[in-house]
Amino acid sequence: MSKTNSDRYRIEKDSMGERQIPIDAYYGIQTLRAKENFPISGLKPLSTYVDACVIIKKATAIANGELNCIPQEISDAIVKAANEILKGEYRDQFIVDVYQAGAGTSHHMNVNEVLANRALEILGETKGDYQKVSPNDHVNYGQSTNDVIPTAIRIGSLLALTHSLYPALNSAIATLEQKANEFQNVVKSGRTHLQDAVPVRMGETFRAWQFILSDHHRRIKLAAADLQTLGLGGSAAGTGLNTHPQYRFRVAEILSELINHPLKTAPHLMAAMQSMSPFVSVSGAIRNLAQDLVKISHDLRLMDSGPKTGFKEIQLPPVQPGSSIMPGKYNPVIAEMTSMVCFQVMGYDTTIAMAAQAGQLELNVMMPLIAYDLIHSIEIIGKTIDVLTKRCLSGIEVRRDRTLAYAEGSLALVTALNPHIGYLNAAAVAKESLETGKSIREIVLERELMSKTDLDRVLDLDKMSTLP
Repeated sequence: MSKTNSDRYRIEKDSMGERQIPIDAYYGIQTLRAKENFPISGLKPLSTYVDACVIIKKATAIANGELNCIPQEISDAIVKAANEILKGEYRDQFIVDVYQAGAGTSHHMNVNEVLANRALEILGETKGDYQKVSPNDHVNYGQSTNDVIPTAIRIGSLLALTHSLYPALNSAIATLEQKANEFQNVVKSGRTHLQDAVPVRMGETFRAWQFILSDHHRRIKLAAADLQTLGLGGSAAGTGLNTHPQYRFRVAEILSELINHPLKTAPHLMAAMQSMSPFVSVSGAIRNLAQDLVKISHDLRLMDSGPKTGFKEIQLPPVQPGSSIMPGKYNPVIAEMTSMVCFQVMGYDTTIAMAAQAGQLELNVMMPLIAYDLIHSIEIIGKTIDVLTKRCLSGIEVRRDRTLAYAEGSLALVTALNPHIGYLNAAAVAKESLETGKSIREIVLERELMSKTDLDRVLDLDKMSTLP
């Protein structure tokens, strides 16, 4: 129920009383109360999360219209309003802080109110006059925060994976394969414990990273498969109260078409609404990816270290000046940024795990936190991989003179002599080389441990660094 107060405000009423709402606002009284109650972080809902919620409202309006649960003209108006929001309109109307009422009721009502008020305008009515279109009775017909929000986390995560992370991973994997082929004939010193080890191919270093990311892509997709099972239709506690018998099946079909994923209704709606385990699984898979990305980014920084006093086996593309005081300095800033984002993702994963176990009885009230942290993790790591690929990996060059010198000078070459002169003799050769500066080849020949022909054959760097 609404009445006009002035040209600046309208009056809306809920079960707690009346409040003034800005006349141009599409949100309503419940959103206003939430804005006042939770001035916590200034963080607003992620755009992808808003999309997910609005897509759900569009699907439910279509289903409820088809099933004659709400008038068709109201269904059509809600769908039209939803389409406008999905095209980018009215985004400034979603104003509730991320840290808010448990389960996400405040954000949920923000979505319901914006859709209701825009639908009212479409039907020629006045915003806030909810007799014609109600946020609760029409936009939210047959729904509850308790089944909508876990579904929105699923939809939002699937959208983020499809639009951000998967394309970024595919591009990174392809770029690493290209670099692996480009550097396949470059021999470098291997290193274990940050000490000299047997020679390897630079191309295989990049190919290893390619396989690592490919495996993560596969694991994430496996974990994400559980996101396609929905508890939508369970209503308040999983019993389907106030829903049409066919509603949950029809809405799953409509949502499948809208986001192009094979969604299905859960065999037990209470279980799907209560358990946050699908989100924990996806978050864990993302964290696992983040851990290897940190390792890769650190490897890139080590291999590029220098230019005079470090490894400098590769040259990362310089993208910006590296120092406010040291002229001519360039830092591996893209690799550094990658690690920072990955640390944030790991922190989010810990938060998600703790929030997931904090549910009681028929509801987990920590869902707003899970929603933000999971979708944000997917999106920022996807953007990070995209930037890493375009502004770092694709432009890497190899210092072939440096890699060859390290490979030829590595004491670990004596490892190849073990089968021919024995471990103890090889250790003695390595020790003498380190003490005198003589090459391994020179010492072996001086000690007459092998013939020159045999030694040339055994110390062939190309053969030593070739994978089986």
